[in-house]
Amino acid sequence: MNHTYKTSFNTSIRKSALTGAFLLSLLGCGTTEYQVHEAPLAGVTEPNIENIKGHMHFLADDLLEGRDTGSQGHEIASLYIASEFKKYGLMPGGADDSYFQRIKFRKSLLVQESPSLSFEGEDGFSLDYPKDYLVSPNAVYQDAAIEAPLVFVGYGIVSEELAHDDYQGLDVTGKVVVYLSGKPASFPSEEGAHIASTTQKRKYAVARGAVGIISLQTPSNEEVRPYQRSLSYIHVPRMRWVGDDGIPGNVSPEIKAGAYLNLASGKRLFKNAPRTLEDIFTDLDDDKSPKGFELPLSVNLAYQSTHNDLTSPNVAGILEGSDPVLKDEFVIFTAHSDHIGISKSVKKDRINNGAMDNASGVSVMLETARMFSTLAEKPKRSILFLAVTGEEKGLLGADYFAQNPTIDGEMVANVNLDMPLLTYEFADVIAFGASHSTMGISVDNATQNAGIKLTADPWPKLNLFTRSDHYSFVKQGVPAIFLVTGIESKSPDIDGSQVLNNFLATNYHKPSDDMQQDFVWAAADTFTRVNYEIGLELANQPAKPAWYRDSFFGKTFGKHLTDK
Repeated sequence: MNHTYKTSFNTSIRKSALTGAFLLSLLGCGTTEYQVHEAPLAGVTEPNIENIKGHMHFLADDLLEGRDTGSQGHEIASLYIASEFKKYGLMPGGADDSYFQRIKFRKSLLVQESPSLSFEGEDGFSLDYPKDYLVSPNAVYQDAAIEAPLVFVGYGIVSEELAHDDYQGLDVTGKVVVYLSGKPASFPSEEGAHIASTTQKRKYAVARGAVGIISLQTPSNEEVRPYQRSLSYIHVPRMRWVGDDGIPGNVSPEIKAGAYLNLASGKRLFKNAPRTLEDIFTDLDDDKSPKGFELPLSVNLAYQSTHNDLTSPNVAGILEGSDPVLKDEFVIFTAHSDHIGISKSVKKDRINNGAMDNASGVSVMLETARMFSTLAEKPKRSILFLAVTGEEKGLLGADYFAQNPTIDGEMVANVNLDMPLLTYEFADVIAFGASHSTMGISVDNATQNAGIKLTADPWPKLNLFTRSDHYSFVKQGVPAIFLVTGIESKSPDIDGSQVLNNFLATNYHKPSDDMQQDFVWAAADTFTRVNYEIGLELANQPAKPAWYRDSFFGKTFGKHLTDK
């Protein structure tokens, strides 16, 4: 890239050993573009936009090569973030009295020549990979294989809350379950996204003794995510964090193997079954949940995966609370520091710098941390600032921390910053999850103080509340919000929705998400102010945030409930 801010400073770093001590020593002697301005006098809590600019220029530089999880570039970013935490006087919040929580990850890659899939029984048949079906790399078994009878289980969903049980009356012990992708149209959007997630469907199957899974493409799923598009990802590795017991997180070792069939292949499974798949699809059109039944076939499925283990850190800094009791309660700010690295492309510019995604979020979090550190009287509760890794690989770093926290105390709230759009002056913010807990009150107060407003989720069917790092905390019972810039503009000449759509179409996960975009730094100022005000209220209010009693997520995961 022909960035105007590139300097000989970058070249000297590339040629060096890039040890932690070397990087930390350089951070104070960079050029103007990277120089982080001195903090204002203690007690002054105004955002310093030059700080945010400096952070973003560094984190989104070609030097960091897209900050891919486990890469040297992400290690540099992590050292930079830790050095800022230390400069602000934050206590180490990682493992072993450090700023780092180093996580072991397993990268699994499918051996493309290995998959074989056949069905035995009357009119048995074989399928061709990847034309007819797909399999994902297996993080547990390098040689995955299964031979078992098939049982159709509808959507494969069990929910007491929604009075739904696709396994009712079926014996799937030692068998492979066959289920439809997706969920009934009548399911509430956010609740349904959790209940019908792949992880949950696996749990339902395992709890009933299944040993394998076959997922079927549906017409509605084909419209949203065509099978042909899925083919473009068959060479992409999958990543999981690995626990101290050596088992990858959020997997089900009881499921020995699984596959995903396209529409035509799925229909062949039902040739001699009690119902055809076409009949079942008709039920779906009428929003009827199909009943399950045994299929007159057994499956033989086998494939191989290669495993490569690596490590990557979360970075954690603590501002200790001033109240002797409440300091054991933690308000947590999160922002993911990783991005997608370098593209395999013949184009000259292959580095995905991730300026908006998510150097912007990390930079706002760093400036928020600096603002808190200048207060003469610290907040009553402790505040943890957490830069998480592995978000682009499946929200992995946040999930690992939420299940393996490095802090001694209770996590009472999470504010997650992911890809704030800083290219126009927005007039509102969106806080996904605000309607589920009393945190929404704090967000509303903060936006009013900033002269903007809080807007309800404008895209409920996209289930964004379940699709970023904060959701890992939700699953541990912690009230959380995912805070983003809104789509209303202060200028009548700017359509915020169009700005967002243009970014997603042109720059999202592309090398063009760099510092050459037309940033509007007043937007960064406003977003940082709102973020700071939310944290200040959460950390000082007498009662910890509570889930609303009628919230599905509160009832499912929450420990502290209140009436709305």
